[in-house]
Amino acid sequence: MSQELSAEQIQQALQGISVPPQPQIMVDLQMEQYMPDPDLEVIARLISQDPGLSGALLKIVNSPYYGLSNKIASIQRAVNLLGSRSIINLINAQSIKGEMADETIVTLNRFWDTAQDVAMTSLTLAKRTGAQAVDESYALGLFHDCGIPLMIKRFPDYMPVLERAYANAGPEKRVVDTENEELNTNHAVVGYYTAKSWRLPEHVTNAIANHHNALAIFSDESTRNSQLKNLLAILKMAEHICASHRVLGNQTEDHEWNAVGPLVLDYVGLSDYDFENLRENIRELGAH
Repeated sequence: MSQELSAEQIQQALQGISVPPQPQIMVDLQMEQYMPDPDLEVIARLISQDPGLSGALLKIVNSPYYGLSNKIASIQRAVNLLGSRSIINLINAQSIKGEMADETIVTLNRFWDTAQDVAMTSLTLAKRTGAQAVDESYALGLFHDCGIPLMIKRFPDYMPVLERAYANAGPEKRVVDTENEELNTNHAVVGYYTAKSWRLPEHVTNAIANHHNALAIFSDESTRNSQLKNLLAILKMAEHICASHRVLGNQTEDHEWNAVGPLVLDYVGLSDYDFENLRENIRELGAH
């Protein structure tokens, strides 16, 4: 049974950090909401493609107002809990966040494209490898880089810094180290606080904070951090399959994967050959 939230309650709940929603998805959602009988499945599918909207939605559902015993990361469940009226209020609240300059939209397209690709690929990988946390794998794929739009807002020349960070990445240097040196912060830290403000489950926010710290995490062969390793293993494979190093980092070589890939594959029990097959399968499916 969904509890309806007023526009005022939604505005109040959305105070604070906001990742801009994708303009085309907002248009599609506006179209759907003007239908005589808006389809919640269509709405859920559209929202689940956008990190900003998904974050806003989960923030509301995981708020004390709903009193859930455990925080959720499933967009479909969140849509069902909120109901169509509240969802429409949410869409309207997000649509008045302000217009973006064309130049900003072009830059953000790189972020939006990889977020959707990595989320879908993570979902497919989680199912193919028999991972337990399918919803969380999708959520991590969608949200892992949610700090990037906020870094772009704060630092106009952020993308060249990120490209240098990907170029410098390897066994001795993490992507976030270059960001820390040049900007005194990084997108993983900002993403962690954003995800916390959205009230995402703690193991998902923890994975966001550590997604460029995978080499240290997988180098530890103890049984600690198994939940974190399970999520990060799926994410790192998905990022490599979706070529995040090319889309976000403008690099031909995936230096980070070269360093951490063998440890990740060893952890999930896949040979290079198995992984290549899986990668080809996923590409053929169009999940990437």
